[in-house]
Amino acid sequence: MKEAFKFVFPMTIPIMTGYLFLGIAYGFLVTSQGFDIWIPIFMSIFVYAGSMQYAAIPLLAASFDPIAAFVLTLMVNARHIFYSIALLRQYHQMGWQKWYSIFTLSDETFSLNVSMRIPENINPAWAYFHVSWLDHFYWVLATAIGAFLGSFISFNTKGIEFVLTALFLSIFVERWLNTTDHGASLIGLLAPLLCLAIFGASNFMIPSMIMILIIFAAEYFLKEQSHV
Repeated sequence: MKEAFKFVFPMTIPIMTGYLFLGIAYGFLVTSQGFDIWIPIFMSIFVYAGSMQYAAIPLLAASFDPIAAFVLTLMVNARHIFYSIALLRQYHQMGWQKWYSIFTLSDETFSLNVSMRIPENINPAWAYFHVSWLDHFYWVLATAIGAFLGSFISFNTKGIEFVLTALFLSIFVERWLNTTDHGASLIGLLAPLLCLAIFGASNFMIPSMIMILIIFAAEYFLKEQSHV
């Protein structure tokens, strides 16, 4: 157990650095919108969905729409289905640690756990578990710092909500630069623009996601038919 912690802790330091910045900004953003200090901390502990936590801020501030919240959450975090499939072999061999590790699976945790080369003298279950709880701890700690600072420090927070736009823009740019097939990125960009023009700024989100799902499903079906 201790050997596994010593092995994985240095690998999580870059994740801690990124989480501190994003988590503090998230805590600041939530409290700047008038929410109580416990709300961002509670969400980071029990939701722990990174980008979806940012996206949930306008959902919480607007009138209650569970269908829109469900669809948006499914679209934003659907990639975790594929993360789980890739980690089936590793997590299947874990004991009680796998349940918490499944809950705390994030982009960064997945990237580290799926690529980690564990020495023979270290129990893999403990290595994966330590990465999972450390990353979760970094995010909760950063959120708490941001929430407390946001509630005690008074300053003009106008424009801080742009951090959400910047987050998704950076994800888009990173995907664009690291892949040669830009089809999915273009669909994700053009479909919302088309729906925005048709349905307006207040009603374009759900039609956009439905259109993207239909396009991807049709593309998958056509590919399967071509292999028959």
